Amino acid sequence: MPTITRKVIVDHPAQAMFDLVDGVEAYPQFLPWCASVEVFGRTPTETHARIDIDFHGLKSHVATRNRNQPPEWIHLELADGPFERLAGHWHIRPLGAQGCAIEFSIDYAFSSRAIDAVMGPVFGQIMETIVERFVERAATLPAAPPPAIAAPGG
Repeated sequence: MPTITRKVIVDHPAQAMFDLVDGVEAYPQFLPWCASVEVFGRTPTETHARIDIDFHGLKSHVATRNRNQPPEWIHLELADGPFERLAGHWHIRPLGAQGCAIEFSIDYAFSSRAIDAVMGPVFGQIMETIVERFVERAATLPAAPPPAIAAPGG
């Protein structure tokens, strides 16, 4: 079963990066392989959604139930898709007021050798570059205002 882990430090606040990862509705705007998204349910601590994948004409989907602890982590669990197993997490750790460390990790196994032969290289490439895509997207978003500094004597 492949496991992919990526770590990066970015000059964006942890909450902004959490919101970007949690905002599945916007994925088709910046993930080139994401054809569409359907959100089945959302609460402050859970998201259940389906992502339709179209990678150079090869189409599939994955639905996950995500447990969230804003702005620290998102845990992904397989709900539906061509997998025997899929589990992943995003951990976001603040580094001062305007930066954070991000770690993404995912383990997965396809439900059959035939699916793995076709989808394995595609899904592997998508997962290898997913953190990079989120960092690129964050660079296009408006910068957060600097934190307020209390006036002396105030």
